[in-house]
Amino acid sequence: MKNRLRVLRAERDWSQAELADRLGISRQTVNALENERYDPSLPLAFRIAGIFETRIEDVFLFDGAARTPTADRS
Repeated sequence: MKNRLRVLRAERDWSQAELADRLGISRQTVNALENERYDPSLPLAFRIAGIFETRIEDVFLFDGAARTPTADRS
């Protein structure tokens, strides 16, 4: 899942460690999120959006390629 986490963090001049402390997660988890190697749980996604005072949709961007194909409806 694509995200704007690195941009939002940089706008506030926070290190990965500072963001991790605010969220109660490890810096390694922040790194994995930023590098799109880890998709957050829904509660974590809400906490992230809350920290940045924005909507989840403004942080995490749906990647249509990750969709599972639908059955042919013809």
